[in-house]
Amino acid sequence: MVCSNLLVNGQAIIFKYNKNMPIEKSAGAVIFRKEGNKIYYLLLHYPSNAKAPREYWDFPKGHIEKGEKIEETVKREVKEETGLKDIKLIEGFKEWIKYFFKFKGKNIFKIVTFFLAETKTKTVKVSFEHIGFKWLPYEEAIEKLTFKNAK
Repeated sequence: MVCSNLLVNGQAIIFKYNKNMPIEKSAGAVIFRKEGNKIYYLLLHYPSNAKAPREYWDFPKGHIEKGEKIEETVKREVKEETGLKDIKLIEGFKEWIKYFFKFKGKNIFKIVTFFLAETKTKTVKVSFEHIGFKWLPYEEAIEKLTFKNAK
């Protein structure tokens, strides 16, 4: 067994997982754009699938490919999932979420690194992996996010 820290509601907790358990690493972005004196955050609407039994709202993210730097993953995934090509990663913001999920009967330990990114582009072209998107003010985005650890 391996122990790890996980931040929950600002509190560090320790949880255990089997070191032989598969680990999936991903990277994503909390994307925002300014419109006048307002700021809007991009959420993607994901369909149910083998890893998620129901539809959900979340930030764009995806797997880190072998040999790829994490910042490259973020830019590639954002471009693939949203069509946005002009994102600028904001220095000093990097957050991690960790969770378990079941896939094909196996427990998977997932670690996602999120960056904060700005875009000037309003138009989003969601990929086949998604069923919609919304640009929302902060409070509405927090409310719309499906998973607590993304909030």
